[in-house]
Amino acid sequence: MRSLVFAGLMVVASLALPHAVRAQEPVVGAPNPDALFTSPDPVLNANKQAVYHIMKDLLEDNHWELAGKWLTARYLQHNPQVKSGLAPVVHFFTAVLKRKPTPITDHLVRTKVVAVVAEGDLVIVATPRVLKDPKDPSKTYTTTWFDMWRMKNGKADEHWDCATKS
Repeated sequence: MRSLVFAGLMVVASLALPHAVRAQEPVVGAPNPDALFTSPDPVLNANKQAVYHIMKDLLEDNHWELAGKWLTARYLQHNPQVKSGLAPVVHFFTAVLKRKPTPITDHLVRTKVVAVVAEGDLVIVATPRVLKDPKDPSKTYTTTWFDMWRMKNGKADEHWDCATKS
């Protein structure tokens, strides 16, 4: 009887093992990220389009001279590495990170986007993030990064993300 129970446990363990050691599903971007920044609702569409230009013109193409078109002057920043205000945000990307402008593209080119959600005055963008595996730095894994903006009069007035102090 004991050997029968042991054999049964071994079968159950062997069936569970492939699931226990299987890696996560990789986080990947949508095939057409531009399409995620639209909505049939005119207000949500305008908010998504403003965030689209933040993602494309500012964050991807680094044209921070256009920041005033997409961010309010007070731009409240909840990222612990960046001060609030339009000027401090522009300074962070241009002087601290030393991002140089590249030609403004017609579409998102390098930025992968998983999802865009708009509700009321908020727009959330989820993007894949590739990180080094802390157990084996020769390997990487994917996770999801979230940015959220509160929109006011067609511009981002407040921003949240997952950033931590570095």
